[in-house]
Amino acid sequence: MIDGPSTVRHAVADDVEPVTDTLARAFDDDPVMAWLFPDDERRFRRSRKFFLLRMKQFLPQGDVYTTAERTGAAIWAVPGQWHLPALATLQMIGVLAPAVGPRGPRALRGMMRIDAAHPTEPHYYLAVLGTEPEFQGRGIGSALLRPVLDICDRDEIPAYLESSKERNIAFYARHGFRVTREVTLPKGPPVWLMWRDPRP
Repeated sequence: MIDGPSTVRHAVADDVEPVTDTLARAFDDDPVMAWLFPDDERRFRRSRKFFLLRMKQFLPQGDVYTTAERTGAAIWAVPGQWHLPALATLQMIGVLAPAVGPRGPRALRGMMRIDAAHPTEPHYYLAVLGTEPEFQGRGIGSALLRPVLDICDRDEIPAYLESSKERNIAFYARHGFRVTREVTLPKGPPVWLMWRDPRP
């Protein structure tokens, strides 16, 4: 646990709605979200549906962390659980299809391109990390990473993530991640795939 405004804890069911709002705001200027949902006025509402589904999918099976004030969240998949089962994938398509409209096939190709590059070695997968815009730069993201990275180091398990913002590469590098590949989405932005070996 971390004292002060960045106290980190496991998320519970009561956190789902407020944390979903936090993540939708955190990713409002995200290049991949803008690629999926180009309408600025509708992006929050549409991305909120996406993050609500992610929270509901990962909370029972993974490690989801938030802060005492719900100013940020980290959604992790435990080793062997990163790939959503068929039903969850259909739910994701059901959420995205109405929002992306005719761009649906392109969005699906992009998701498949990223999934195809996902490592097969057992690892913790950081599916989402986001902080309220007004609280960014205050160490909340680092605090949210710490619990699982400590587990990775203790149990000698790697970690993996996809960064949709180039400026975040340096942040993740400070925590031991390195870029292993860059994937460009169809008619969209690049995504940086990052891997972290456990630290001794």
